[in-house]
Amino acid sequence: MMSTVIEPAESIRSTDGDSVYENRTEDEHDRARLTGDSPHEAVDECRPPLNSASGVWAKMDLIVLPVVTMMFFLSSLDRSNIGNARVAGFQEQLGLTDEQFSFALTITIIPYTVVNFPTNALQKLIGPRLLLPSMVVLWGTVCAFQGLLRDYPGLLACRFFLGLFEGGLLPGIVLYLSSFYPKRKLQLRISMLFSATSLASAFSGLLAAAIVRMDGVGGKPGWAWLFILEGAFTVLFGFAAFFLLPNAPTSAPFFTEAEKSLIRRALHDDGIILVGEEDKDYTWTEFWRAFVQPHVILIALSGFFNGATVSGLAYFLPSIVAGLGYAGTEAQLMSVPPFAVTAVLSIVSSYLADHYARRGLTIIFFSTIAGIGLSIFLGSYVDVVRYGSLFLLVPGSYCIAPPLGAWMSNNTAPTLRRATALALLSTMSNLGSIVSAWILGALSAPPRYTVATVVLLAFQLGIFGCATGNVLWLSAENRRREKQRGQAGAEVHGVEAAAPRNDSIWYTYVL
Repeated sequence: MMSTVIEPAESIRSTDGDSVYENRTEDEHDRARLTGDSPHEAVDECRPPLNSASGVWAKMDLIVLPVVTMMFFLSSLDRSNIGNARVAGFQEQLGLTDEQFSFALTITIIPYTVVNFPTNALQKLIGPRLLLPSMVVLWGTVCAFQGLLRDYPGLLACRFFLGLFEGGLLPGIVLYLSSFYPKRKLQLRISMLFSATSLASAFSGLLAAAIVRMDGVGGKPGWAWLFILEGAFTVLFGFAAFFLLPNAPTSAPFFTEAEKSLIRRALHDDGIILVGEEDKDYTWTEFWRAFVQPHVILIALSGFFNGATVSGLAYFLPSIVAGLGYAGTEAQLMSVPPFAVTAVLSIVSSYLADHYARRGLTIIFFSTIAGIGLSIFLGSYVDVVRYGSLFLLVPGSYCIAPPLGAWMSNNTAPTLRRATALALLSTMSNLGSIVSAWILGALSAPPRYTVATVVLLAFQLGIFGCATGNVLWLSAENRRREKQRGQAGAEVHGVEAAAPRNDSIWYTYVL
């Protein structure tokens, strides 16, 4: 039988024997008091002054973000540098057909789609400090071995193991960050992470233009040195990350005990369980429940549509630019500006999305921008105009990924359900990558890429529809839960002291 207990710390707890759900406030002033967003609220005696809270999170940024951002930067660089190698003669020198090249990309993505779930579960068991750097070292080694390739079977083997070792990185990092930051501070950090993808795509063009000049050094072609040097640097950074990456926010160096107390309370008040803490909800039941949540399904579908677009641009933008009248090194360099614009827009839009707690509107806006870019690319026959459309298409596509990850993390609890949902999002994105590997690699003739453009345009409409539907569903759920809380006969005042499930009436979804 359901009973309601009024807690002395202004919280409301409903118990039904097996589960405990505590209230999730809709008062942003209460949330700000606990997460350090407002300097005007009172504090208790065991916490540092609130005017130091912003300094705590800034210090956290300096400790955590550079390491995970560099990891993801190298991941993006090592996964997509095959596109730069293709422009540098990689495909011709290995004698690959377009179909074989597309199949090699597909082989990379297949392990990506299946490794996400076990790696997220493994991260809970052995800790991120051991798992994430190990993945970096392993895929960096495989990337370097691509510089020694002589035939197609060797390429397939390398691309398979590259996907196997690298595939769990993104959901692992997002899960990692979601245990370090409160909800209202998460998307900006994820956007900084994803800006590494944009910067990697921009930097890869600059780096490739420089490295391919080593053509003939040591009897190796320029594209071989591209793989070897980038892979070797990844391995070195992976070993350094074993010492740089903290396992949990409270084990990070340079924090005082008072600051650790503030961090721990802010995360607990947001329903976040830290690494190393007991999680009674880490069960198979919670794993399977992630797959039947309506918002999880809609965000995962959006991830599929967006994954096809982002992956296609990462692999094929140098080739697309080459079809617009540029060649060789010039094509590498002209692929840089759209990604540079993307990095800036991603951070700015995510700051606003965090400030106003609006993930869905961000996704709707950028899917519209990407759709306009694709429409111009499809409808124009002028190379300069089509190149200009990339400044809409690339930012529009890449700026969707951070709010997708933050939206999924913000609205899914407890920890195992969140880990599963993030893994599902990554898996669906990688399935989209398989589509782009074929529609851009073998099924659409350059320089028009008509079939690919039409398909990707339809995918932007799919993202728009899923995001709109999700906002409407989450809004309806919040209204329904607010009504149920009112019927419970008690007013919600504080933030719960224990992590609830996201299907609790005390859990308020982020829109």
